[in-house]
Order: sequence, then structure tokens, then C-alpha cells
Amino acid sequence: MKITETELAGAFLIEPDIHKDERGFFLETYNQGYFNDLGIKACFVQDNYSFSRKKGVIRGLHFQYPPHSQAKLIWVMTGTVYDVIVDLRENSETRGRWISVELSSDSMRMLYVPRGFAHGFCTLTDDTRVLYKVDNAYAPGADGGIRWDDPDLGIPWPVTRPILSDKDGKLPCLKQIPWQSAS
Repeated sequence: MKITETELAGAFLIEPDIHKDERGFFLETYNQGYFNDLGIKACFVQDNYSFSRKKGVIRGLHFQYPPHSQAKLIWVMTGTVYDVIVDLRENSETRGRWISVELSSDSMRMLYVPRGFAHGFCTLTDDTRVLYKVDNAYAPGADGGIRWDDPDLGIPWPVTRPILSDKDGKLPCLKQIPWQSAS
């Protein structure tokens, strides 16, 4: 497994070792001992599975307020996504910055997102399935989010008219969320 830290400290791009033969392939999507050895101490407690029927779906940018913040391990099972994370950590040098990565079932790369980040993605293909592990259970009262097209973030999403949930279409801009509570 190759793990590369992104420009946002604590967030890692993960490329698993894929063992292929005429039958198909095998890979480990998660190995707690290996992650611990690399300093990733998340103990995952819940798996979430997302299916998006159409290309152009944006889900996010979501986070949970402390003490319910979640670290996430994102893996695309089928399809391709443009994945985005935004650093909301109070004492981070990169607070308010974002990165994007393309994750796909072809590359099988994963993204580890530490607590204190907002996360979202845009589907680049129809019939996209995303599995993500979280280290804290979903807490409806701790739900938070940032508008996908926040002009202050300026994220160059690969769609101009995305398919959004009603909830995601009404999220506030970053400067409207209570920063001290988000990290």
C-alpha cells in the first residue's frame, strides 16, 4: 500500500496493492495495523454506502460538529468521482483551503480525511457507488455543511448545473458557519 500525504496535513491519498490474475483481482481496502503504523489512528465504527444514478450528482460539502466530527476513508467501488475536502480545523495552517482528487473504481485509490474537514464529491459517471468508513457515528443534530458553489472557495466543479438534494442546495457558505464550532 502506498500512502501519500496531501498538501492538507493529515489527509492522505492511498493506493492499495492490487493482486491481479486471470480471475480478477484482490486488494485490502483497510488494514488497521498498517494505518496505525503510518500514524493514522482512526478506529472506524460505521460504513456508509452511497449510490448515485446519474453523472453530475454533487453530495456535500458535509461535516459534523464536534464532538461528533468524523474521520473518513473514501473508496469508489464503481464509477468515478471528483472528490473535494475543505480544512475546517481551528489551528490549521491550511484552514479554509481545499483540495480535489479524482477517485475511481479503475484506479482504486482511496482518500483518508481526518476529523475537522468538510467532504463532498461530484459523480463523473452514471451508476457511481462510493463506500466510506467513518470513525464516529452519524449524529443528526451535529450535521453541518458548506455550499458546493461557495464563491469564496472557488472550487472548479466539473458541472455547472449539478443534481443536488434539497438539503445540499440550501447549505450556507463557509463564512456563514460558526468556525469555532466546526473544527
